[in-house]
Amino acid sequence: MTNSSKNPRILVIYTGGTIGMIRNTETGALTPFNFDALYRHIPILETFNCLIESYSFDPLIDSSNMKPAFWIKLAEVIEENYNHYDGFVVLHGTDTMAYTASVLSFMLENLNKPVVFTGSQLPMGMIRTDGRENFINAIEIAAAYENGKPIIPEVCICFENNIMRGNRTNKFNAENFNAFLSGNYPLLAQVGVHIKYFNQNILTPKSGGLKVHKKLDQSVAILKLFPGITENVVQSILSIKGLKAVILETYGAGNAPTDSWFINSLSDAISSGIVIFNVTQCKGGSVEMGKYETSIHLESIGVVGGYDITTESAIGKAMYLLGEEYNGEELKRLLQTPLRGELTVE
Repeated sequence: MTNSSKNPRILVIYTGGTIGMIRNTETGALTPFNFDALYRHIPILETFNCLIESYSFDPLIDSSNMKPAFWIKLAEVIEENYNHYDGFVVLHGTDTMAYTASVLSFMLENLNKPVVFTGSQLPMGMIRTDGRENFINAIEIAAAYENGKPIIPEVCICFENNIMRGNRTNKFNAENFNAFLSGNYPLLAQVGVHIKYFNQNILTPKSGGLKVHKKLDQSVAILKLFPGITENVVQSILSIKGLKAVILETYGAGNAPTDSWFINSLSDAISSGIVIFNVTQCKGGSVEMGKYETSIHLESIGVVGGYDITTESAIGKAMYLLGEEYNGEELKRLLQTPLRGELTVE
């Protein structure tokens, strides 16, 4: 671990999830980990040249119950403690971790400290848990400083020895320890005998102080295409009252049916002010509007191409931009503009 001139102070924020559960030796039941006794549970942490303190949400939340109100609360916890700590580790359930890491990256403008998400597939209290290693690695990443500056000053996910940009990830496996994928962006760092940092992939520190955005607009929906999708299904999404933006999950490089009813439905929605954001269903690759005939019609009616952004990041970005009251052409422009390293414009 590379430290600054002082011992870094790290705040561990426990939101809930598998990683924070430990087996009660008397009852055999899984109960929440006591982070006040962190050094007793993981004594190796005492050898780290950093001070670790904790904050636990009350009540704890299963990540399947994730909501924007929770994201706002998490951002507030970081904001309130930002000047007192050098890095943050967020312990989070794996199911929606990519969503939270993505939206938080947009909410934390001018972030200049590590915010490291981690979790586990097995509870901390089980013999074969992956939680202990993930937790230790996340602490090291959050405390890693060089020449007085954090090495990874951005929101990231640390899982199974890989450190990935938070808004570039998705959970692709429900049972393997290697559960997260960054299909369109290389790793920020990798843990082996040593931690190898890939500095060329890491965001550079921002000027200005942290600015926390706390308004998220939930007037968004996901429309996932599938062979045989009917007009009724498409219309049921596009006719949602108050809808402002739709994440359109298309095939391959941004392709969709060319049926007149489908194109007309999207065109009518766009004419009514709804922004359609084209994101590929693939875990790797980019939307290339107009590359094939099956996407030319989408481009011609004003569908916005999402390049290589993930669905998780697209949802978070749309909520953030709508919350900031962007609309019309400015909203479309910003959706296609890299704000936190979430997409690559070719």
